[in-house]
Amino acid sequence: MARMGDDTPKTLMQHVLSDQQQHKDATGDLTILLNAVELASKFISSKVRAAGLLNLYGLEGQINVQGEEVKKLDVIANEAFITALKRCQKVSLMVSEENPEPIIVEGSSGKYCAVFDPLDGSSNIDANVSIGTIFGIYKRADHTKPATIDDVLHPGTKLVAAGYTVYGSATLLVLTTGHGVNGFTLDPSTGEFVLSHPKIQIKSKNPIYSVNEGNSKFWDEKVAKYVNELKFPKEGKPYSLRYVGSMVADVHRTLLYGGVFMYPADKNSKDGKLRLLYEANPMAFITEQAGGKATTGSGRILEVQPKSIHQRVPVFLGGASDIDYLLSFLNQ
Repeated sequence: MARMGDDTPKTLMQHVLSDQQQHKDATGDLTILLNAVELASKFISSKVRAAGLLNLYGLEGQINVQGEEVKKLDVIANEAFITALKRCQKVSLMVSEENPEPIIVEGSSGKYCAVFDPLDGSSNIDANVSIGTIFGIYKRADHTKPATIDDVLHPGTKLVAAGYTVYGSATLLVLTTGHGVNGFTLDPSTGEFVLSHPKIQIKSKNPIYSVNEGNSKFWDEKVAKYVNELKFPKEGKPYSLRYVGSMVADVHRTLLYGGVFMYPADKNSKDGKLRLLYEANPMAFITEQAGGKATTGSGRILEVQPKSIHQRVPVFLGGASDIDYLLSFLNQ
C-alpha cells in the first residue's frame, strides 16, 4: 500500500490535491467534484454490502430508458450520484444511464458536466457478484451560459477525468485525470479511500479474453475467426476465457491482469450494446492512460463523435499488443 513520508496512508483526496498543485491554473473545482464522487461511492458501497439485510435485492418495478428492468439498488445508486453532484455545485449538467434526458442543475454555473452509469452490472446484484459505478467528467467550453446537451456531446478526447468504483470483495475506486491511472481501496476502519494500486499499467499481451460467447451465433465472421484463433491457436497455448458480465469487473481484471475485453456489435445489436458516453469513453480513457488501447474495431473509441447521449458502440479494449492482433483480423 502506497504511503507518504510520515508513513501514513495516502488518501484519494490527498492524491487529488497533490495533483491539483501541479497545475497553476487549477481552481479546486475539479477536486470538489471528485470529492462528491467519492462520497457517492462510499454511500453506494454501504448499501450494496447491506442489501440482503435491508431488503434491497430484487426489481424496483420500472423499465429504464435502455429497456432494462430496474433493480432497487439501481434507483438508490442513481439518486446518490445525482444528489452528491448537485450539492457540490460544480456540475451544471449530468447524463445518467437511468435517465432518458440530460439532468440540468438549475441555478448552477458549474464548469463541469458529469456522465455516469450509477450501477453497472446490476443484473448480477442478487447473485452477490462484483458490480460498480462508471463516471466521466467534461469541462464546459463556457460556463457563463446555461448548460445544454451540446456540453456533453463531445468525443472522449475531451474528458478531463474518468474512473470507476468496483463493489466486490473490497470497494476500489480507479481514477485518471489524464496523468496515469491509480487505484484506491476503501479502508472500512477509517472510511477513507487509500492509494493501493499506484500507476497502474496494463500488460501489452496476456492470454486472457473476456466476451459473452453466448452471442457468438450472431457475431461478424471476422470477430468469430479472431476468437476461434485465440481458442485454437496454430502454435502456443490457447487464451483463457474470463467473463463476469459486469463491465466494471471485467475491465478491472483486464486492467490488472492484461488481455482483451470485448463487446462487439452483432446481428442483434448492430451498433454494439455498450453506451459511448458513460461506459465506453471512460473505460477507454482509463485503458489508454494505463498504456493500453481501446477501439470500436474501425477506429479509436475516444475519437467517436457522439450524436445522442445514449448512443451505443462496439467495444474492444486491452493490452496494446493484444488489440493490435485483434485489429489484424478486423482489418482483413
